[in-house]
Amino acid sequence: MSNTLPVIGITMGDATGVGPEIIVKSLTHAVVYQQCRPLVIGDARRLEQANRIVGGQLVIRRIKDASEALYQPGSIDCIDLGLIPQDLPFGVLSAIAGDAAYQYIARAVELANAQQIDAICTAPLNKEALHAGGHKYPGHTEMLAHLTHVDEVSMMLVAPQLRVIHVTTHIGIIDAIRKIEPGLVQRTIERGNATLIKAGIARPRIGVCGINPHAGENGLFGYGEEEEKIIPAVQRLQALGLDVTGPLPADTLFFRAGRGDFDLVVAMYHDQGHGPVKVLGLEAGVNVTVGLEVIRTSVDHGTAFDIAGQGIADERSLLEALRQGAELATRR
Repeated sequence: MSNTLPVIGITMGDATGVGPEIIVKSLTHAVVYQQCRPLVIGDARRLEQANRIVGGQLVIRRIKDASEALYQPGSIDCIDLGLIPQDLPFGVLSAIAGDAAYQYIARAVELANAQQIDAICTAPLNKEALHAGGHKYPGHTEMLAHLTHVDEVSMMLVAPQLRVIHVTTHIGIIDAIRKIEPGLVQRTIERGNATLIKAGIARPRIGVCGINPHAGENGLFGYGEEEEKIIPAVQRLQALGLDVTGPLPADTLFFRAGRGDFDLVVAMYHDQGHGPVKVLGLEAGVNVTVGLEVIRTSVDHGTAFDIAGQGIADERSLLEALRQGAELATRR
């Protein structure tokens, strides 16, 4: 394997979910090793269990440091934290697994800071288990921001023919509307614009959603939120030369983006952006954290406790997350 390929640190996520299975399944695909050098941060014993469950033939290599990795197809290099008991069942919420999911991320950040990995790709964690394990974060995005000492990051979902960046994410709708303000909207758009430029789009075309139906329709719906919270940011960015249009009605904007009119949609709140992406299929979407010093991609699905441990989880979202992580790392 070429030592010029980026090293992607794959965190195992919640050990009682589908993370171990989709990692094992993904690393049976030869194409992964043509794109990157995959390095798992997790529990080797859990990966061995998952390997048996899916009927795999991979060899799990326990290592302590990234320098020991061989990156050979047919094997998985795993920095083994040894946190998961042998008898911990799949599909059951566990504080032990929640704490372990945090520890995998913390180790990945250490590796990134030491320039031993070029990007982080995360398998899913469970927020309730994370909290039970003593780590009070809404999710991966906020945890990574804290661990990397970054004040503000954005969530971008990437699917075929559609990219969506969110102004707000894991808060209630009333709190989201309260939090949206021109400065946050502007910074979110700037982060998305910079990311797409790094990905090779010289002048991204950006469409901005309104908050209310029909983007307020000139004050007919709502209380002037578009005029107060969104339009000033759009006008400032247009004056700076960015190709930004909006606020636009969300229902038609996503259709227009899907047909190619825009390179990026700016969603105001969680479900406004997540819904259209997930309609395309969970296997198609990838979550990219924008604004970190380290590149981070993730699957766009959860731990799927209902099917965990059965060997039937779909690995396609993780394969796409690895591909995009490798591509962004290479462009950087």
